[in-house]
Amino acid sequence: MNMEQALLELGVNDTILTEQEKAFLDEKGYLPLHNILSPEQVTALRTRYDALVEEEGEDAGKEVHQEAGTNRLADLVNKGHMFEVCFTHPRVLAAIKHVLGSFFKLSSLNGRAALPNQGLQGIHADWGTAVEPGDYYVCNSIWLLNDFSPENGATRVVPGSHISRQHPRDVLTDPTAPVPNELIITEKAGTVVIFNAHTWHGGTLNRSKEPRYGLHGYYCRRDQTQQLVQKDYIKPDTYNRLSQAARTILDV
Repeated sequence: MNMEQALLELGVNDTILTEQEKAFLDEKGYLPLHNILSPEQVTALRTRYDALVEEEGEDAGKEVHQEAGTNRLADLVNKGHMFEVCFTHPRVLAAIKHVLGSFFKLSSLNGRAALPNQGLQGIHADWGTAVEPGDYYVCNSIWLLNDFSPENGATRVVPGSHISRQHPRDVLTDPTAPVPNELIITEKAGTVVIFNAHTWHGGTLNRSKEPRYGLHGYYCRRDQTQQLVQKDYIKPDTYNRLSQAARTILDV
């Protein structure tokens, strides 16, 4: 099965995003998609998240990345059927396709929970160099498992930075400092925020008393190496559970 067939089977078509949504994503470099997850799904995902953090302990996130001040998880494709929505939802896949074209695959499915009084990141892009507008290699999706607010360390973004032909590491002397025109993503749990991953962004300081949870469904062009090579990690029970279309998205 090729990607065009897989996307069609998963319900992706050219009308699943509105023209206004496509234009917003093109101009701003990000797009909130509301009500992708039900309240029940949000609760189930957070419950599973906390259980995995407890179960994996000091090994949590090590497949990809560990970060002080956060509870990181990685390889969520293999850690529960409830995570399957994160790489099969048609609205999300339509947005990824709009940025990368049909020739893409899941790079990794990870989680980041910023702990109280922690979580501040420098402004960054998820690609190592500046790119020409339209020549994009990566696209990310953040699945909000609680409300994002200025108090709990919500992600900040610099709209339009993906078309600036600049990379933050070449421009910013202090990536943790405020950046002109940045804004804080304030959305409700159950929203998925699509990020053209060349858009400058970063987590802010969680000043609340609870962790701030997000899942990251990260995609790359199909000719690029995955952050977590899915063929190397896929478990037989996961593989057997998935549809051929889902396997194609994973490139397994």
